[in-house]
Amino acid sequence: MRLLKAEELFRKVLEGGSKKQGRLLGLDVGSKYVGLAVSDPQNKIALPLSVLGRTKTNIDLMADDFKTLVKKYSLEGLIVGYPFNLQGQSSPDAIQVSLLVGELSKTGKLDNLGYTYWDENFTSKCVEALLNPLKLSTPVETKTMTDKFAAVCILQGYLDNMNRAMRSTDDCKE
Repeated sequence: MRLLKAEELFRKVLEGGSKKQGRLLGLDVGSKYVGLAVSDPQNKIALPLSVLGRTKTNIDLMADDFKTLVKKYSLEGLIVGYPFNLQGQSSPDAIQVSLLVGELSKTGKLDNLGYTYWDENFTSKCVEALLNPLKLSTPVETKTMTDKFAAVCILQGYLDNMNRAMRSTDDCKE
């Protein structure tokens, strides 16, 4: 896996490494779960996908799951939610994210995939506020739904920002 600037990854996806334009996978990384969202084929809309369980011993299985998703959805990159801190200090959540990305990279199973970090601040809190009125049946169901839809928020924020930037660039060329 290779860290790319947000704009660089989006241009790579739009140009498409293969005949068909690639898609993106959004990740909301937690200590127990990783919420996943995938972009539509036009990279305009983020769609909820699933939640993967995360333990210290299942990193190879997670890498295999990601590899399967890469093939199934023609993924070109990962948008990894990252809790950016204005003070420049690493929070425990930020360390969790960095550890997962490092562990996935070490497997060597996702070497041809680019990734970038995207601000995830307040995504889970926003989703919790939206899901609270639904009164989901169990705490685990609530947590996994929150993680999945937090991944949607992360990916949608990235897609909106990148598409807006591309339109601005195109407008300047005219």
